[in-house]
Amino acid sequence: MHVVLAGRHTNGLQAALDDAECSVSHIDEVVDRSALDDADIESADVYLLTEMDQATTIAVAKDCNPDVRVVVYDDASLPDFASRQTDVAVDPALVDPETVVETLTEDAA
Repeated sequence: MHVVLAGRHTNGLQAALDDAECSVSHIDEVVDRSALDDADIESADVYLLTEMDQATTIAVAKDCNPDVRVVVYDDASLPDFASRQTDVAVDPALVDPETVVETLTEDAA
């Protein structure tokens, strides 16, 4: 499973994805179309966003890959404009990174 992980605060997700042997492209700077292209969003199974202040990138990711599954892992509220294109929003205080990755990999199988 190819995951584009976007955000500086990965909250343990990078390690959990590595443990699950996922292919991960991590964008830890400002996310824009160029960064998403460099991370190969077109072939990604999951776009995993960890910073709500970059929620506008969800639409860009979906434009590049309409089939990508969008998962937001942050304790901030998801803006209304992004909620229609987000498949799952998870609060890190409620669900640990290992459970998130386990669920994603089970769903991909």
